[in-house]
Amino acid sequence: MRNNYANTAQLKELMTAPPMTAARHAEVMRQRNARRRMLEEAREAKKADDPVFDGDKR
Repeated sequence: MRNNYANTAQLKELMTAPPMTAARHAEVMRQRNARRRMLEEAREAKKADDPVFDGDKR
């Protein structure tokens, strides 16, 4: 989980910042999706390698 208190920006700085452009938003979302996809693939690979998740019971 992300730390919500890690950003030390002042409220005035946040409120007066220009809004994010559509292109920047699309870039951020692509990066977020890529990160999520990498994590999901890593989890699936871990499950595939872990004998606990194998179908055969020994």
